[in-house]
Amino acid sequence: MPLWRDKCQDMRSASWRPGRADRPQLNAQLEGWLSQVQSTKRPARAIIAPHAGYTYCGSCAAHAYKQVDPSITRRIFILGPSHHVPLSRCALSSVDIYRTPLYDLRIDQKIYGELWKTGMFERMSLQTDEDEHSIEMHLPYTAKAMESHKDEFTIIPVLVGALSESKEQEFGKLFSKYLADPSNLFVVSSDFCHWGQRFRYSYYDESQGEIYRSIEHLDKMGMSIIEQLDPVSFSNYLKKYHNTICGRHPIGVLLNAITELQKNGMNMSFSFLNYAQSSQCRNWQDSSVSYAAGALTVH
Repeated sequence: MPLWRDKCQDMRSASWRPGRADRPQLNAQLEGWLSQVQSTKRPARAIIAPHAGYTYCGSCAAHAYKQVDPSITRRIFILGPSHHVPLSRCALSSVDIYRTPLYDLRIDQKIYGELWKTGMFERMSLQTDEDEHSIEMHLPYTAKAMESHKDEFTIIPVLVGALSESKEQEFGKLFSKYLADPSNLFVVSSDFCHWGQRFRYSYYDESQGEIYRSIEHLDKMGMSIIEQLDPVSFSNYLKKYHNTICGRHPIGVLLNAITELQKNGMNMSFSFLNYAQSSQCRNWQDSSVSYAAGALTVH
């Protein structure tokens, strides 16, 4: 057993990080959100879902996790942005198990070994691993979505740094072979626009009406570009509007992996299934975070 405390013990608040004592409540919440969502005809090969406290984004995330087929999924890659430490590459965990309030998730050491051999990764310190919520907030949802096959899958957590466009291409190429495998699922962790003075971002297009409508228009412009599966257009959008999408680099890696597979004739499509905001901004003192959930399917 690794030196790994329950990742959910030192909670900032129950709404943000549920602990083991909250297992029945968490289980009921996840089941409730998932039960209200429809699954699409094809299972997801990758999903984009938010990583805030579940009271804010739990219902939104359900739209992505409902598309997961546990009967075919054997490995789950979780790509989350680094919020606490500067990283110019990607980093892997130093532990064997992540604990969730539902059950423990095993890290796939075989895949980790393959990734280490590339020389493209560094190691997360235990402190970084414990502090980072972008991967952590997906663990209970992953556990719930896979509950019916809980002893039959492993996870591959990857902390994604502030990658250059060329690095996003390199990592996209590396991960493309794993994305091609139908027994793998990619979870891409990202919130969308962080708007307000506390985020130092206050883009406002008055033609859209109220501030929250301008934010939605900006986010949906980006979401539409992601649906086009074009990493260059997504980079150009970010350069133009500087939208504070915290998972932009994991999204960039996914888009580049898709581009690589499309070159080999693989036919895929991405659809966003839900969009939400933590609150509606109406004046310059307000702030909000946006959430979006979507799924990549292979045809």
